Amino acid sequence: MLSELSQFIGENFIYLHPGYTILNTVVFGILLGISVILIIKMFRVIKKDPKDLVIPLIPFIFFGSSARALVDNGVYPLTYILVTPGIYILTGIITIVTLLLAVYIERITKFDYRYTIIIVGTALCIPNILNIPSIDFTAFFEVIGIWALFSGIFIALRNKWSLIKDKFNLSVLIAHLFDASSTFIAVDFYGYGEQHVLPNALTSLTGTALVMFPLKIAVVLSALYVIDLYVEDRTIKNMLKLAIFILGLAPGIRNFMSLIIGA
Repeated sequence: MLSELSQFIGENFIYLHPGYTILNTVVFGILLGISVILIIKMFRVIKKDPKDLVIPLIPFIFFGSSARALVDNGVYPLTYILVTPGIYILTGIITIVTLLLAVYIERITKFDYRYTIIIVGTALCIPNILNIPSIDFTAFFEVIGIWALFSGIFIALRNKWSLIKDKFNLSVLIAHLFDASSTFIAVDFYGYGEQHVLPNALTSLTGTALVMFPLKIAVVLSALYVIDLYVEDRTIKNMLKLAIFILGLAPGIRNFMSLIIGA
């Protein structure tokens, strides 16, 4: 019984090859929800606003996503700790420990906890950056170009649209536009495949990953609208937005790094 359970978990949730199914997508979603609830409780204890971590967390997101990309391209070994869910658990634990340590240091020295987080996160990224064997600048600028184009539209509209006039909301949307941009270029021009269930179905149906843009825009803006309208608690509201931000930027960076290293 135990061996069968272990095999089932290994085949569906801990794997050394890319791919998502409806089952593990739902389970990972539930685990993410539980994690968000626990992290909200943590923020209440340390008395910090999740909104303040948008910039400081970017190095940690880059650390986890770039490590996964280096695995994709054979630079790092294919091990459980460096694939889903291992790399995300590792990055999450390191991030939370760093956050708590940074808050402790701030209380003792008055040194802004956000700076400590940025310093630690940046240091973690250095080995990954140094291990990048080469960069395909054509793919690099293709992704950045299409991202700048779509992002520029919403940046131009921000003063005319209350929902994205809020910098936090705009940052969340731009993070997901980066994911859409990297997916579109990788799938349509470099022969990559979409791994997630719904995007893969829509890409197959339409014949192009360009569908990621309306999908991302509709889902993200709807989520932000609902959160702003119905969630009154500041900590919960900003934690939900931070989680959505990470869910956009993390796969976006992984796709981007995998493409420019391996293209």
